[in-house]
Amino acid sequence: MDERLKTTFLITAFAAACLLASCKSSANSPGSGIFGPADQTEQAAELVVQANQDLQKIKVLYEDNEGKRIEIKKAMEANDTEAAKRIANEVEKLINDGATSANDAIDKLQKAQEMEINDDYREYLRLKEQSLKLEAEAFDYYRQAAKILNENFDPKDTAKRDKVKVDFKDLSDKYLETMERARDYSHRGNELAKEVAIREQN
Repeated sequence: MDERLKTTFLITAFAAACLLASCKSSANSPGSGIFGPADQTEQAAELVVQANQDLQKIKVLYEDNEGKRIEIKKAMEANDTEAAKRIANEVEKLINDGATSANDAIDKLQKAQEMEINDDYREYLRLKEQSLKLEAEAFDYYRQAAKILNENFDPKDTAKRDKVKVDFKDLSDKYLETMERARDYSHRGNELAKEVAIREQN
């Protein structure tokens, strides 16, 4: 299963597991009830479901961007100015469009963390939020790379062409490195989800 899809699925699965866990803990907690804070796990889960819809859009963006990264590389190697700039422009638009979905998902996860939910759920959402922030940062690096290529790539000017290629590679490497950090946070969240699911079964 694709890592982005697996991430999205586990957010929903974890929300359901934590809803059950929270109901159990709330029923037995002396600090809850009429005079205690009302449990808001169900409301938080609704926000997470909405965030998942944004994540699906980001998954499509990720897949489209990966395909265009290969196309850009081939166009640059062939010194095909028209194709390189056209694809770079498409990448810029893709990432700009996806930024809204990323920000919306992050906002929903932040709001969910502010609710009365159990600590495991809050930590899980924090890890997923951090993963999303890093993904957004990674995409911005690649947006910058595409912008530089779109505005400055000129195979006829050797010095300028070589500088663009160096700058493009540097930003592309930052994209890959930051995306890897995002995957690490997502993986940590997934592992926490598994631990909680196992604990709740016992």
